[in-house]
Amino acid sequence: MRYASYLNQEGQPTWGLETNGELLDLGPSGANLSPSLQAAIEEDLLSAPLEWDKAPVQPVEGTTFLPLLSKPGKVICIGVNYRSHREETGRDEVGKPTVFARFSDTLAAHGADLPIPAESSMYDYEGEVALVIGAHADHVKPEDAWNYIAGYAAFNDFSARDWQRHTGQWTPGKNFPLSGAFGPYFMSAQEVGDVTELVVETRVNGEVRQRAAVADLIFDIPAIIEYVTAFTPLAPGDVIVTGTPGGVGLFMEPPTFLVPGDVVEVEVGKLGTLRNVLVV
Repeated sequence: MRYASYLNQEGQPTWGLETNGELLDLGPSGANLSPSLQAAIEEDLLSAPLEWDKAPVQPVEGTTFLPLLSKPGKVICIGVNYRSHREETGRDEVGKPTVFARFSDTLAAHGADLPIPAESSMYDYEGEVALVIGAHADHVKPEDAWNYIAGYAAFNDFSARDWQRHTGQWTPGKNFPLSGAFGPYFMSAQEVGDVTELVVETRVNGEVRQRAAVADLIFDIPAIIEYVTAFTPLAPGDVIVTGTPGGVGLFMEPPTFLVPGDVVEVEVGKLGTLRNVLVV
């Protein structure tokens, strides 16, 4: 089962279940199971059977999607975490994950037109898998880490490389408005099964730029959760973005950055394809 956040046919925010090209409204305007997908995850509703017999239905085609989660408390990103990406950067492997924060108000929806910041001439894509925390997590042992994951979604960590390079801290380059595309669907960890079998593929105007299996992570998901929860507790609805494969525009020959009109797609197997058009 795949869940989405979107506008219903009256233009009101809601959330629901995608099935056979249709969306079943489980929000306040429908089955009213919970006010939002984020609330449903926080309340652990998705781990139990849901009643949706009377839920209003609308086609996926033509629907306006919203960012999957409205305001996660924490969005934590892991940098240079695929072997292919580390190789293209020329960085040596390190003993601990590289961690940076993304502000929740930078999140953007599947299908949205996303602005290239006027302040940047080096705007780049990063296709990734994001995990959503499903239980309060503090000092989690790696062998227990899977128990704290609610599910997964595709993510595009758009990056202003020039701003990212201003200092040793990446925060400015990773937090321009609408630079964190998230969606289109959330799928529970149980439904996904072995997440390491998922393949992340990023395309720009149909050209494959990135492709790698989650199994190629340097720091795997249990190691990430162990490290992050050692310095900050996580709550249901918090997000960890796990890293991007090699093939970013910065390291193409010559470097190739996004321009208005580019169509960027991040496909992650059964999680679906996250698609956005870049605009001025």
